[in-house]
Amino acid sequence: MRWPRRWYAGLRVRMVAAFTAVALVASVLASGIAYVLVRRAMLERTQEAVLSDVRQALERLVPTELPPDAGHIVARDLENALRTADGRVKAYAVPPSPDGNIPLPEQGRLHVVPGREFARAVSRGLVYQRVVRAGEPYLLVGAHPAGYRTTAGEPQRTTPPVLLVSVSLAREDADLRAFTRAMVIADAAALVLALGLALLATRALLHPVRALRDAARSLGAGRLEARVPVRGHDELADLARTFNRTAEALERTVTELRAKDAASRRFVADVSHELRTPLTSMIAAGEVLDDRDDTATRLVVGETRRLAALVEHLIEISRFDAGAAALVPDDVLVAEAVAATLDVRGWTDRVTVDGPAGLVARVDPRRLDVIVANLVGNALGHGRPPVRLSFAPDVRDGRPGFVLTVTDHGPGVPDDMIGSIFDRFVKAEAARTRSDGSGLGLSIARENARLHGGTLEAANAPGAGAVFTLWLPARPEHTS
Repeated sequence: MRWPRRWYAGLRVRMVAAFTAVALVASVLASGIAYVLVRRAMLERTQEAVLSDVRQALERLVPTELPPDAGHIVARDLENALRTADGRVKAYAVPPSPDGNIPLPEQGRLHVVPGREFARAVSRGLVYQRVVRAGEPYLLVGAHPAGYRTTAGEPQRTTPPVLLVSVSLAREDADLRAFTRAMVIADAAALVLALGLALLATRALLHPVRALRDAARSLGAGRLEARVPVRGHDELADLARTFNRTAEALERTVTELRAKDAASRRFVADVSHELRTPLTSMIAAGEVLDDRDDTATRLVVGETRRLAALVEHLIEISRFDAGAAALVPDDVLVAEAVAATLDVRGWTDRVTVDGPAGLVARVDPRRLDVIVANLVGNALGHGRPPVRLSFAPDVRDGRPGFVLTVTDHGPGVPDDMIGSIFDRFVKAEAARTRSDGSGLGLSIARENARLHGGTLEAANAPGAGAVFTLWLPARPEHTS
């Protein structure tokens, strides 16, 4: 049984999918690396700019020796110097408390209120941190001036303020989103381009494979002259050369075998025709001698008749081989034809017949007689009674016809011979060195069935013996 091939199981689909997957992975990997590098460079640039502004403001606005109680003035100057009108940068400066803690700003003074840990770290120098609040990114910077001098009696009055700065990174985030969209569009374009290139590449690559497939199918269909064009010097070209050499060798072998088979068939046909005339004379002489009650005479006459039947079968087979067999159809009452076949051979009392008396079919009466005689004779000779013959109208594939079945109650056909029982010179009882049959009867019966456009099949019935089923159309498709 040939299973239907799924569309995704083709070699081209798999190659295109693999090529596209590699291109997609490479594109996504490159885009990811580019995103990381661009994001880092963008944030570091903003971060360095803010830190530079903070350092410059501290150097410019915070003196080395601060006058007493001037911290609030310096704090205001620092906030004004760093704050931007669009609110992107907010600054908060406050003198440290006497205990060294830094008062945290009120809500709204900065974008993000720093934590206590960050505030404590500010007292040790310049610190910064990127944070995300409510989905928005920010940069926090804290600084405390270094290198200043205070009075010995009241150092807190001459200590410069602590500076806290928050910067909104929304602009950088928007730039990164735009960059991401551009990368997605570029990846999609790269994917489409990779898909197109993959289709073109696989088309060129699989063209010789398809040519090889078509040539192999032609070779399997019997067109032995099929060859594959060889292009290039790669592995596919080597495969094409090997296929062509194999096809040439196969063509030579099959041609030789066909010639030998045709010669052997002509030889059998010629010998059969040459034997027919002397055998006819021998049979006529044997009939004259058959009246003598002599064992040797009866043996000679019996073997002569058997040899004549074998010659007739060989001649009939040779007609089928030569395509010379022809139908002579006529409207036949199937019941009468079956009855005549059984009566002329003396089998009427040994076979049970069942079927409608009015069934009419247009068949070749002589060939129908040969088919029925071979099937019934095989059942009587190799099976056991009762032997039953039945026929009835039957429609197959929309064609009207009739089916004729012959059943016996013998051992049946061996399972390993069901498929070859109709081959020439095949006998179900292979252990016998000789039998009354020629081994050609069933083969001739099937050829006659095929000539009518019908079928003949063998099987074993449960609880019975062999069952041979003949189906013939009510009208044959051709007559030659």
